Amino acid sequence: MRTLHPDLQTHLENDATTVCLAWIVRRTDGASLGFTDHDRPLMIAGTLCEPQTGFTAGAAEASMGLGGDISDVSGALSSSAVSETDIERGAYDGADVALYLVNWEAPETASLLRRFHVGEITREGRAFRVELRSLSATLDQPRGRFFTRHCDAGLGDARCGFELSATPGYSASGTVSGGDGARSIDLAGIGVHPDRWFDHGVLRFDGGVRAGDMLSVSAASLSDASIMRILLREPVGVSPATGDPVTLFAGCDKTFATCKAKFSNQLNFQGFPHMPGDDRALSYVHSDAVFDGGPLVP
Repeated sequence: MRTLHPDLQTHLENDATTVCLAWIVRRTDGASLGFTDHDRPLMIAGTLCEPQTGFTAGAAEASMGLGGDISDVSGALSSSAVSETDIERGAYDGADVALYLVNWEAPETASLLRRFHVGEITREGRAFRVELRSLSATLDQPRGRFFTRHCDAGLGDARCGFELSATPGYSASGTVSGGDGARSIDLAGIGVHPDRWFDHGVLRFDGGVRAGDMLSVSAASLSDASIMRILLREPVGVSPATGDPVTLFAGCDKTFATCKAKFSNQLNFQGFPHMPGDDRALSYVHSDAVFDGGPLVP
């Protein structure tokens, strides 16, 4: 049970109240932003909460026990507070959100109601909607590994062990030359590489408005001798400018065959390519079958 500030509790017992809600968002990069549904700025817990963004509380769910609760807020996209670029580059992913009940005539008595983590963020024209997940919702997240035939490591991470940047031929630098503004970007200067070399790879922006952003590549193909067209897994969002420098990294489809043939990294393969499937597990035992502990899949 939440304990309110004594003065706020006394105020709520009156016939007329002057209360509003305030949200303080602390991003993982250290930035702290405050919002309120009141019509003037309020100083809450050392953070100035601005009303201009139009933060509005939506539907909320609450449950007993350890079930993950969900609520949401909506607001307007503003370059001075919440920008489209920040949302697209994931600046708010995993941010901590504190919800306060505030007597706007005495903001120093603000009381913390709940804490959340930022979940899914969706855009609705020039507005946005943020899903707020309770701290107990993290208990619903999968833990541990799954036994699958495909590798579950990220290409180039510590478990994979393959150094993309340090190995010649597995990355290429170029510049943005165009795109459809939806899910494809054209790159110049990438050069000629084996067919499907960059499929399932990563595109990193090294300059411009998207500097530092990394996007997942679905497919890459040469549209002519000098231009490579990149199809992204997700919408481009904030479009880069023509001439922005980029680096394109080779991709992996997570199969053992690709790990061996393309990267010669089969000793670090983090999947189970010889794991029997359901048909093998449910089949009958035959007298001529071999059970010597060897791989069932050649």
